[in-house]
Amino acid sequence: MAKSTKSPAKLKVPQVSPFKQYAYAHSAEAADAAVSLPKPARSFPYKKIVLWLVAIILIIGIGGGGWIGYKLYRNEAKITGDKNPLALLGLIHPATLNDSNGRVNILLAGYSIDDPGHQGAALTDSIMVVSLNPTNKSAVLISIPRDMWVDIPGFGYQKINAAYEDGQSENFSQAGFDSGGMGLLEEVIQEDFGITTDYYGLLDYAAFEDAVNAVGGVTVDINSPDPYGLYDPYANLNLPNGVNNLTGQQALDLARARGDGPGAYGFPNGDFNRTQHQQQLLVALKNKATSAGIITNPLKIGSLADAVGNNLKTDMSVGDMETLYLDGKGINNTNISQITLNSINGQNLLSDYTAPDGESALIPAAGFDDYSQIQSVIQSLLPSPKNN
Repeated sequence: MAKSTKSPAKLKVPQVSPFKQYAYAHSAEAADAAVSLPKPARSFPYKKIVLWLVAIILIIGIGGGGWIGYKLYRNEAKITGDKNPLALLGLIHPATLNDSNGRVNILLAGYSIDDPGHQGAALTDSIMVVSLNPTNKSAVLISIPRDMWVDIPGFGYQKINAAYEDGQSENFSQAGFDSGGMGLLEEVIQEDFGITTDYYGLLDYAAFEDAVNAVGGVTVDINSPDPYGLYDPYANLNLPNGVNNLTGQQALDLARARGDGPGAYGFPNGDFNRTQHQQQLLVALKNKATSAGIITNPLKIGSLADAVGNNLKTDMSVGDMETLYLDGKGINNTNISQITLNSINGQNLLSDYTAPDGESALIPAAGFDDYSQIQSVIQSLLPSPKNN
């Protein structure tokens, strides 16, 4: 079933996720991120503050508050495409969200398009679905391996990270999906994984690094199976086990590290460890961005808005984002499940595969192009609130 049709307008929105491609990497390699509860959730406090600040500008138009308000208004205009400050007052009216049987599913994809010197910059080497249950205030993060060998409509079998680039090259357009590359990726996710996506967020690596710096860094607890922690010289990463306070650059290094470098340790599962760290960083950024020290600090809010305003695209309206904030602000870490398909309740749903061109890829453990087991497990992880 295709998702409900939405406005084709592509809007920019503050969100977050770790995404960057290795300078040494193969064409399909880029490290990425993750977002918060998706960044939309973190961005909503800014929207409410924008309303207040715009009102102040209209009344007094001067002073430091006016300057901060202008910065936020400028980024809000980028998101909405409406440069009329009075129009932003419509933010006070939340929208009714699209949902998939009671859940709100957001497809997050990260690429390195802002770093065109890297081969394969348009490949979405980070793909994650954030599924929110507004009824019981819970969320599930599901990372989709970039190396999944899938049948991309109109292009044949390729790694899933090529779907966005393929869709962009052919100006993909099909009823029920967004246009362009994200629409084609949505179709593949729905067809193979059984997940209908309601919204998307497309981000580059700068969004994550700059956002982490804007909030003053993030805190993560490294729990590597190696007693020395994590080390990957290719990613310039060297972190001990235990609590670490990371800058934007360090967080990005962690998000892209796979343990490929000579002498690397702490990455027994390679790319799967990378996706787990991306999910961990997404939650850490969500925690920091929604903390009282950030949402009550206009300077930090302005910096965060500037950091991500140019680096993210979404099909959400501002009203959608405000509703997501209202629905999702009560979700705490204990109600966030982080899923990778190589380890679900101790079960690996994936199998190694060598593509006809010799590439190393992944296919379902159930067999080539047999996604029935994966779909069944995902459906059990995403129960419909309407059936409860």
